Amino acid sequence: MTNTLHRYGTADSFDDDYIIFAIPSIGNNDEGCIPKMKEFLRICAKYGPANMGNGNRGSFAPEKGLNPAIHWNREANPDWEAVIEGVKKPGTVAAVFPNEESAKACFEEVVKCDFGLSVNISSSVENAREVAGNCGVKRHSVEYALAFNDPHDHLPNSQILGLSTMCGHGMVSFNLARKMLDLVREGRRTPDQAVATLVRFCPCGVYNPARAKRLLEAAIKEQR
Repeated sequence: MTNTLHRYGTADSFDDDYIIFAIPSIGNNDEGCIPKMKEFLRICAKYGPANMGNGNRGSFAPEKGLNPAIHWNREANPDWEAVIEGVKKPGTVAAVFPNEESAKACFEEVVKCDFGLSVNISSSVENAREVAGNCGVKRHSVEYALAFNDPHDHLPNSQILGLSTMCGHGMVSFNLARKMLDLVREGRRTPDQAVATLVRFCPCGVYNPARAKRLLEAAIKEQR
């Protein structure tokens, strides 16, 4: 079970969204796991992840000394090394990949290293099967997220849900996603600027800036 199961969208919409997790089991294989978790992240960093995190710190961490005047000029430059060095205790480490090729290459090396940690792939069921099958791994279980049920029409539209639910801990609010969509549609902010804001609210590093940018650009096209 992962907090990434509730990402909103059709199966096809996850072709640029592959998350690979590694996590030790407390009391079973957590002793001496810190170097393994760091090495897992180093492998992930080699294959062009869209984002990466150690459970407590994402690669687009909040900065100090900010003020409103410079907020929209901040660039979303990832700091992979800070994420790796930030691993101090047993927990989840993860990376998000924007395409199947990089996810397969990363997973293949992770399988060869055989860290002895639990490894999970989160994407559409078919995408996860393809990545695992490419490395000769037969899945032993599948976790499903049921469809959103809103009989009273309280949920926002699919565009907002797509942007917000990429943070499974709910740190990217519906209102923030709505605001970013409105600013991009009005031409007041670029998709890159909006993504640079959204991704910083996900502290565990599984928010996918590549997918968020695509969703924002699609919203512009639909408006036209």
